[in-house]
Amino acid sequence: MSRSPLLAPSTPKASVTPKTSKTPKTPKTPKTPRTPMTPMTPMTPKTPKTPRTPRTPMQYITPLASPMRKAAATVRDYLEDVGHLTRLDPQDAWLPITESRSGNAFYAAFHTLCAGIGFQALLLPVAFSFLGWVWGILGLSLGFMWQLYALWILTQLHESESGVRYSRYLQLSLKAFGEKLGNALVQFPTMYLSAGICTALIIIGGGSMKLFYEIVCGPECRSKPLTAIEWYLVFTCAAVLISQLPNLNSIAGVSLVGSITAVAYCTILWVLSLAKGRPEGVSYTTVEGKSEVESVLGVLNGIGIIAFAFRGHNLVLEIQATMPSTEKHPSRVPMWKGVRIASAVIAGCLFPVAIAGYWAYGNLIPPNGILSAMYRFHGAETSKRVLGLTAMLVVVNCLCAFQIYGMPMFDIMEAGYTKKKNKPCPKWLRSAMRVLFGAIAFLIGVAFPFLSDMASLVGGVALPVTLSYPCFMWLSIKKPKRYSLMWGINMVLGVLGMALSILLVIAGVWSIVIKGLKFRFFKPS
Repeated sequence: MSRSPLLAPSTPKASVTPKTSKTPKTPKTPKTPRTPMTPMTPMTPKTPKTPRTPRTPMQYITPLASPMRKAAATVRDYLEDVGHLTRLDPQDAWLPITESRSGNAFYAAFHTLCAGIGFQALLLPVAFSFLGWVWGILGLSLGFMWQLYALWILTQLHESESGVRYSRYLQLSLKAFGEKLGNALVQFPTMYLSAGICTALIIIGGGSMKLFYEIVCGPECRSKPLTAIEWYLVFTCAAVLISQLPNLNSIAGVSLVGSITAVAYCTILWVLSLAKGRPEGVSYTTVEGKSEVESVLGVLNGIGIIAFAFRGHNLVLEIQATMPSTEKHPSRVPMWKGVRIASAVIAGCLFPVAIAGYWAYGNLIPPNGILSAMYRFHGAETSKRVLGLTAMLVVVNCLCAFQIYGMPMFDIMEAGYTKKKNKPCPKWLRSAMRVLFGAIAFLIGVAFPFLSDMASLVGGVALPVTLSYPCFMWLSIKKPKRYSLMWGINMVLGVLGMALSILLVIAGVWSIVIKGLKFRFFKPS
């Protein structure tokens, strides 16, 4: 029987070879320690690139792009000026002087010129008849430079460093002199100048209307002429009608017309005086009185007429108040530009009228000035058209000047209402106030028709407002170092102006007493 393979004897196992001991590994070479890193030098930061100007979107490449850019620039300028806020009285937005603040240098020139030149310029040859050639020209030149310096002071003081704007002459005087002294020194003269000049304008304008009618109608006219009082009333009605314009900025066009007419009739008068020649008996010896006192009074009278020729300083701050003002664009810059333009034109009118008028008529010049002299000596040989045109130009100028000199009075009247009611003045009440002011000025003109003959006295009263007070205001507000150049200039000019004012007032009153004045109460000629 075959054997099962399962039962076959097992093959003897091969002898197990003993494990050989492992060969020891070669030890690794220790790693060289890393050299510590040297701290890196900080990199210089790169200069940031200028950001590229974004391109204008396609929708703005239109005719509207320029206005929109201007609007954006305006907003940006406003935001930059937020740190310099102008402090304004809330009631200023309700009053006629400061109701609108959109004025500019040209508006300032129109207002200053209309207020600074007028019928008073026609009296300058009379001043030369008292002073003579040398002292007349010297006095007029010094007076012009002095008043121009006073104008510069007022434009600089209009706005303080803290942003407060002094929009009226009285407000600046209260800041400089205090409440009691400021009211005592300034309130009466400024009101007297505004109301008194409006009254004088009614007298001169109404008289010029009468003269125009007589020239045009002629001696053969059969219609019954109006009386002097009726002509005053016609002029007053026209002036009150124009005065319904709401604020000072709204009468810029009226001031422009007044400026043009003033320059026109001044030019006509001095050109005709030169062209027609001198009448017989003209002499350039100064007018001498019967005594030394009268001679001195005559000299002072001439100085007073020159001082009266430079008017309008009580309106400078009011005119500047119509302009916007920011830290970058202060109102004094355009205002001073307008003042310089107006002053150049005023000088171009005053000096020729004074010199040509005195050359043509000498000491024959009548008390009413060069206009009366032309009608007296050359009326017969001058064309009626020229004479009538000159008279009408005077009328129009008086109507325009009435508006700017009446505006401070309108402002005072409305300020009383707004302070009491704390709301703006209604239109009907504003109109009624201006009609009332015109009626009062008309009654004063009828009752005192001789006011226009008191030029030297008015000049003495107005001289501190024009020449002295601005110098003292500079000393009080700016406080220059004692005995410095600015301190000395303003102190000398201020004291000299006050002394001249006192002398002129005394001389004006004394002249009236000696020579007499036809008072003609309620009897206008």
